[in-house]
Amino acid sequence: MLFVLDIGNTNVVAGVFEGERLVHEWRLGTDRRRTADEWGMLFRQLFSLSGLRMEAVGGAIVSSVVPPVMAEIERFFERYFHLMPLIVGPGIRTGLKIQLDNPREVGADRITNAVAAVDIYGPPLIIVDFGTATTFCFVDEEGTYRGGVIAPGVLISMEALYANAAKLPKVELVHPPDVVGKNTVEAMQSGLFYGYLGLVEGLIERLKRRFRRPPTVVATGGLGEAFASATKAIDLYDPHLTLKGLRRIYELNRRTATEPSTDGER
Repeated sequence: MLFVLDIGNTNVVAGVFEGERLVHEWRLGTDRRRTADEWGMLFRQLFSLSGLRMEAVGGAIVSSVVPPVMAEIERFFERYFHLMPLIVGPGIRTGLKIQLDNPREVGADRITNAVAAVDIYGPPLIIVDFGTATTFCFVDEEGTYRGGVIAPGVLISMEALYANAAKLPKVELVHPPDVVGKNTVEAMQSGLFYGYLGLVEGLIERLKRRFRRPPTVVATGGLGEAFASATKAIDLYDPHLTLKGLRRIYELNRRTATEPSTDGER
């Protein structure tokens, strides 16, 4: 079995693959103070409750945008799985052509999403990941990653509104039935959801103008399903895109460890 782990600023998403099949997935809150033994106790319980054995894991791969957790993560894998995971970062083989000012600046999650989307859906692509930040990745007709957009996530916007407006309450993010709110809570929910949906649709429309032929727009991330179902600008929602990308990168590195890298690929 392959254990894959994606560490974001808000959530940690983990999964176990048998071949190409994702047999289980877990979503946890990110805690930068969690020790290797705490990670071990947590996943030992999760594996047991899911009917899985940690001893059956033969490989692992990690992507992270939270550098402070990585020392304890590596200790966790060494102590509880007796292996060192493959870490998504500079020097790893992805098969993805990248044309940016500094390819090393691109977040591991964005690269992983692009690898999966190119492999599964084919270019051209716009990939929208709804996380702590909402990212838009631009992959051209030749499958080259050319950059994208990073916007504040909708939950950041919601927290900022609550923190900076003394009389406004904290509200739940929902898809309101009507854009016109009949009270303060409904008005805030409408502004947050439809306002953010307008941002997403506007950026997708601007990005589409740069393609020679229509791209496939793929959404992912914890909040992606709600927005994907509310607009025709997004073609499909793939909740496991990042985990699939991790599996693909692991397999690529296992098969091509002795092959030289191609110029322009990372």
